[in-house]
Amino acid sequence: MSTKLKAPTPRFTVITLGVTDIRASIAFYEALGFVRKMRATGEAVAFFDTGGTVLALFPWDQLAADATLPDQPRPKTFRGSTLAWNCGSVEEVDTVLDFAISCGASLLKPAHKTDYGGYSGYFGDPDSHPWEVVVAPGIEVGDDRRVHLPD
Repeated sequence: MSTKLKAPTPRFTVITLGVTDIRASIAFYEALGFVRKMRATGEAVAFFDTGGTVLALFPWDQLAADATLPDQPRPKTFRGSTLAWNCGSVEEVDTVLDFAISCGASLLKPAHKTDYGGYSGYFGDPDSHPWEVVVAPGIEVGDDRRVHLPD
């Protein structure tokens, strides 16, 4: 007789990005305004408070080895995931995109009206990890920096 285990509480806590130059990536994310935590890790790994989950930076080759995946070739193409920076207004989307570019990001797609009634654009970080900057109907960004979704 099989006993079904009780499901643990699901949680999504950390996004870890593999980076080529950890020092440059730390500087980029600090310039964007993310607050670095646990500085005792030095340049082995960097953790940033995002208001919800944690953003971690880890050397690309070491992250690949840890996940037992090949380090090469490093894709310059779409990897099947994006990060998002939800905003409260169209103006904030434009401001964030301009600011990210001024910090060294590359513009992947200029901000535009979306077919679902939102407004969105994309930038790439120093390792080409794509970030969508977006305001979307029904999704609120609270004073706590967290996204609040309707039921």
